[in-house]
Amino acid sequence: MESRRGPLKSAVPSNIVSPVRRCSRTACGRPAVATLTYVYADSTAVLGPLATYAEPHCYDLCAEHSERLTAPRGWEVVRLLDASAPARPSGDDLEALANAVREAARPQERAAEAGGGGRRADPMEVARRGHLRVLRSPDN
Repeated sequence: MESRRGPLKSAVPSNIVSPVRRCSRTACGRPAVATLTYVYADSTAVLGPLATYAEPHCYDLCAEHSERLTAPRGWEVVRLLDASAPARPSGDDLEALANAVREAARPQERAAEAGGGGRRADPMEVARRGHLRVLRSPDN
């Protein structure tokens, strides 16, 4: 005799199992965004992007708990960057931007003196800003 239910249907619908992984912290039901792994041999806690699969000795954390993560005394926390997340500007990026603005604001004559040195001027070059050159159109 054939069952009235199909082969993949369950008799009891389940609201307990969710395709979204949840934060491992007690009483937190937010979606997980990061995975925490402890490396006991190195006394290191590694927090990285959400792992592809849930592992038994790893902990999935929501955004709030991953931001507030602290390690035990004497341990180091290593935070791995998520490649899909937008990168925040570093101090080096801001310094490079400030230098570019300063270079662009310098008067044309001083820039030519500083950058001209002993090089022969290119007849196609109209202006120079640091390592960038403005060239005359070949039609002119």
